Amino acid sequence: MNEPKETASNVLGTPLETCCTNPLTGFYRNGKCHTGPGDHGLHVVCVKVTEAFLLFGRSRGNDLMTPNPQFQFPGLKPGDCWCVCLNRWVEALQAGCAPPVKLESTHVSALEFVDLDVLKEHALDESEDDA
Repeated sequence: MNEPKETASNVLGTPLETCCTNPLTGFYRNGKCHTGPGDHGLHVVCVKVTEAFLLFGRSRGNDLMTPNPQFQFPGLKPGDCWCVCLNRWVEALQAGCAPPVKLESTHVSALEFVDLDVLKEHALDESEDDA
């Protein structure tokens, strides 16, 4: 997988910030929610996962709790930050269990599908951000 060479923006119009490096996230496993031609899931929303979101994802066939070393995936626990698929976040939003979003680390392409005001309503409180 080739990492993107361009400088991406976040949903606030500033440079895309790192989502998380421990565990190392991103479609390109570079810590950022970059996207590109091979990213069919649009892993562009940086969130701080909650137990409710992890259980919701598992119920939808997307188990983010179980490690999968083949894909450099350590398995997540509540409190971890991760670049999640846009559609999964929207599904969780509709189900009432969307995890908080790190706006500075969420790729601008998310705005093609979700209104900025909706993302802001679910923004991670900076006092909660210890990733």
